[in-house]
Amino acid sequence: MTSAASRYLRERVRRWRSGSTEGQREVLVVLVVCVAASFAVSVIDYDLVPFTAFFVWLIVGMLLLRFWFLAIMTSWTALAAVSAMLIDGPVTGPRGAALLTFTVAVALILYQSSRQRSGLPSPLSEALLAELKERLQSQGALPVLPPGWHVETAMLASDGVGYAGDFLVADLDDEGRHAELVLVDVCGKGLGAGPQALQFAGALGGLIGSLPPAELMQAANRFLLRRHLDDSFATAVHVAVDLQDGRYSITSAGHPPALRWEAAADVWHIDNARGMAIGIEPDPELTVSEGVLALGDALLFYTDGVIETPASDLDSGIDWLCGVAREAIREGAVGSAQRMVARVERGDDDRAVLVLSRTGDPTAPTGAASTAGG
Repeated sequence: MTSAASRYLRERVRRWRSGSTEGQREVLVVLVVCVAASFAVSVIDYDLVPFTAFFVWLIVGMLLLRFWFLAIMTSWTALAAVSAMLIDGPVTGPRGAALLTFTVAVALILYQSSRQRSGLPSPLSEALLAELKERLQSQGALPVLPPGWHVETAMLASDGVGYAGDFLVADLDDEGRHAELVLVDVCGKGLGAGPQALQFAGALGGLIGSLPPAELMQAANRFLLRRHLDDSFATAVHVAVDLQDGRYSITSAGHPPALRWEAAADVWHIDNARGMAIGIEPDPELTVSEGVLALGDALLFYTDGVIETPASDLDSGIDWLCGVAREAIREGAVGSAQRMVARVERGDDDRAVLVLSRTGDPTAPTGAASTAGG
């Protein structure tokens, strides 16, 4: 019986979480019964369930019900609360104030519910946002690279909202020899850029690995142009690397210049790949750089939120990052991305760092690390 009851409750919760009419109707029936029971107790002993106790059912309804079901619930609750008050005695000064407060509360609750653009109660809307965040982060799941290589990323959304317009897509071929990574910064910041980033990440995730870098960027450019939105553009940087000999190519579309760590010289070099942001012109100019990563070398990619501040220009920001990245990479490839992001001040722009390292040590961690913070 316990198992059957548990299954029954889980099914009811599942229906509610789906936001379906059937699930909403079931919740409404339960709340109507609870309000009726409260009314009965209030009539018997008003001091046990006074007028103000019915506020609880208003709040519960606001959390669980969609607008029209909530309208029915609040009407029923208001009728029960006022009736219980009138049965107990006349409406005096304090009771009149309570009645006015109750009326304002009902109006505010219904207004708040009507403004939910998702059409769902607040907890379910929050669940949708949480799923949006999880899906956006899952698009950037880094592949497990073969021994001798390490890749990791660290991201922070603007103002700690937890939803960023910076994202990553990645691909590792079936042979485990060629890896591709694309770091993107869409127009907008934080929560406002989240839906656009999710849609764009899905498009890129379906193309990466199946198109050459230049064609991939052109396809991404066409995707953004087809949206016909004034702010539908992005910067992106694509890196393709041969995991056997260390050869790589970088294609940049308006992104801040990549950095290459030369372990032998203990210095970060500024890569020369440049290009135009995508989503602006039908045929953006893209430049490609090529090179070879020796043992101990690394590539660093980042978004403009990492280096740009109101008090500094691009060049000084890059110089600052080179110093921070030098300290971080000297401590080892593992954890270097997070150490870099930890030095970046919180601000009103999203920040992302991607580090690809050729460690040359078969015993070193070869997986992928990804961290995101609010």
